[in-house]
Amino acid sequence: MYVCNCNGIREREVRAAIAAGASRPAQIFKACDSAAQCARCVCDMRKILDEEREALRFAAE
Repeated sequence: MYVCNCNGIREREVRAAIAAGASRPAQIFKACDSAAQCARCVCDMRKILDEEREALRFAAE
């Protein structure tokens, strides 16, 4: 699924950037060699960041 249509960033790329240490949408864009354009995807990126943080929290318990 595409998260960012402007840059063609897919969900798996977002999750890979997060796994590599990205903790903000700006860092995800940087990891994908892109920049925010219309910024509609930022909310979706934040949602995925929250999901990944929650998954890590449960994994640590």
